[in-house]
Amino acid sequence: MFGRLGAPEIILILVVIVLLFGAKKLPDMARSLGKSARILKSEAKAMKSEGQDNASAPADPPAPRTIKAAPGDVAGARPVTEPSDRTTQH
Repeated sequence: MFGRLGAPEIILILVVIVLLFGAKKLPDMARSLGKSARILKSEAKAMKSEGQDNASAPADPPAPRTIKAAPGDVAGARPVTEPSDRTTQH
């Protein structure tokens, strides 16, 4: 029933996706998907290294892990509270 997908079928699927989500949302969705894949990959790598570390030295406490935002990622940035300028008070 479902044979091989050729070029016409793939083009049709891409056109339907563009019509459903719109051309403006597709780059954002791809960026989010890439970011999720990077996080998943780093977490899997950390879990794998933790498993190897636990087998060799079980007495060491695990180090806290942090997930770093991608360079230029504004959504992962934290706001910084800057001191207010109080030199102009009367």
